[in-house]
Amino acid sequence: MPMSFNQTIIEEFRANAGQVGGPFEGGDLLLLTTTGERTGREHTVPLGYVRADGLLLVVASAAGAPDHPQWYRNLLAHPVVRVELGTEVFETVAVPAEGTRRDRLFEAVVRAAPGYGDYQTHTERLLPVVALERSATEPPTVASLADKLLEVHTWLRAQLRHVRAETEAHFAAGPAADGRPPGLGLQIRQHCLALCEGLTHHHAGEDAAIFPALARSHPQLRETLARLGEEHRSVGRIKDGLVGLLAGIGVAEPERFRAELARMSAELEAHLDYEERELLPVLAGIPFPPRR
Repeated sequence: MPMSFNQTIIEEFRANAGQVGGPFEGGDLLLLTTTGERTGREHTVPLGYVRADGLLLVVASAAGAPDHPQWYRNLLAHPVVRVELGTEVFETVAVPAEGTRRDRLFEAVVRAAPGYGDYQTHTERLLPVVALERSATEPPTVASLADKLLEVHTWLRAQLRHVRAETEAHFAAGPAADGRPPGLGLQIRQHCLALCEGLTHHHAGEDAAIFPALARSHPQLRETLARLGEEHRSVGRIKDGLVGLLAGIGVAEPERFRAELARMSAELEAHLDYEERELLPVLAGIPFPPRR
């Protein structure tokens, strides 16, 4: 079966350090890998990008089609995406811009690539401008399972601080001009979903593999591991409630979200502190990646 046009571009991109010919020759191109909204499978698409205001931006233009492209719907459901740019491969949190910020960024995009302005005139939908937000810190050197645990915990704590700071700033701004209480924007939603997804994957990996292996090799830790597993379930219940509140683009109960976020923050911080105190001395002796 012949390859699709997109797959041909993807193969050429990866074979030539990000350089391709044809209609994309000489253009700024990246590969974006999202997780399927319903399938959970990875999907990769080639996209043009623009750098503006220090941000890496992509536009869900679909060449001016009436509906949003599937990759955009995917990142609304699963905000953590993988980017291939030249020879670099890295994860980002995908955050669509809103309001006047979206308009300002779209103007910057059109100045750099006027074709997006043409696409906007061909459709009634407002073309989403998505910032691909990369972590500001360089990943640490990982030589042991203790290092890996700290790397994951550091990311979780950073996302948690980010979401809490954005939430408090949002509420400090006060009610809208019409007197209604503030809702929650996509910036908060996307970062909170990214935190919740990361937490789910981390705890699932520990429950399925790391904790059972430690219980076999270090039976003195079984009581500690049982407590950590119970804490996973407790934090998970709060997390699932938050995800439920974020199921739509808008959040119907922002005050409840704020309260549940504070509750999860307290439980998660205590859990991470306890896990590090009890497990890091043992995990420091286990190489990562694992050796045969």
